[in-house]
Amino acid sequence: MNLKIISLIASSTEIVHALGFGKYMVGRSHECDYPASISNLPICTAPKFQVDGSSYEIDQRVKAILQESLSVYKVDADMLEQLQPSHIITQAQCEVCAVSLRDVEEAVCRLVTSKPQIVSLEPNSLADFYEDVRKIGRALSAEQEAEALIASCKQRIETISSRVNRALTADTPVTAQVSVAVVEWIEPLMAAGNWMPELVELAGGINLFGQAGKHSPWMTWQEIVDKDPDVIIVTPCGFDNKRTLTEMHLLEQQGHYQSLKAVKNKRVYVADGNQYFNRPGPRLIDSLEILAEIFYPQIFHFGHEGAWLNFIEQKYKQVEREIN
Repeated sequence: MNLKIISLIASSTEIVHALGFGKYMVGRSHECDYPASISNLPICTAPKFQVDGSSYEIDQRVKAILQESLSVYKVDADMLEQLQPSHIITQAQCEVCAVSLRDVEEAVCRLVTSKPQIVSLEPNSLADFYEDVRKIGRALSAEQEAEALIASCKQRIETISSRVNRALTADTPVTAQVSVAVVEWIEPLMAAGNWMPELVELAGGINLFGQAGKHSPWMTWQEIVDKDPDVIIVTPCGFDNKRTLTEMHLLEQQGHYQSLKAVKNKRVYVADGNQYFNRPGPRLIDSLEILAEIFYPQIFHFGHEGAWLNFIEQKYKQVEREIN
């Protein structure tokens, strides 16, 4: 088979590489940035709106486009024709997160003479992630590689969840589960849904907002105050830690912020939502490891420092530097 793969989702790019087929990729989306080896591949998509600015500004731009029933991304049909792909991987899960199946089908029907196979993914849960791996495996005649990747992911998950269960039931420094609020968007506030409630629970947390397998829901600050979580994790979709830090003041200025348990106990965290939590590829398991490190630092250390930080401690260190 003469494979020429174009991946239009960052997560599927990571799946293709995890299956050992990265060398067959000939194009990518504007959001595909991992592994670093893909940086020289032609870019086949672009956003229809400015991606800089605050979370509120981005939210307003996206809503304005979607109100007109338009996708928020565009596909470069001329580039697709030039690359002559055998496979194009896209998604049907969220038109805000990645290029839509509709846009790809329109571009392919309009111009691409190579008649590529379109592989459409729809990840809403961990089970869906496994099925997406199988879909790509079947399309690339790599079923064995797909099952091996899934087995590896499940083994890593089992290692973490069993260790958490032992720690919670034995005589260890961990005495109780932590209640957790995961914030996926800052302004307006959105809780994390889809696979995130599953990851929180597998890491030994009690998920307070969002339902497993369901799209991320809007929420209010008062709901956070009412439930008063032990841990708050802020991980906006598409934001790295540096970008998220520029908006944390929006949460700090909310009423009763200082009285929250998570704030008083210095358990407010910022985590990389771009590379990890909001990207349903193999690094979802890394995201689970990050959660385990955050929830129970007494027993977990996977070496993911840099992918997350303690916001309260970071603030104190910043103040100390300014004083000194």
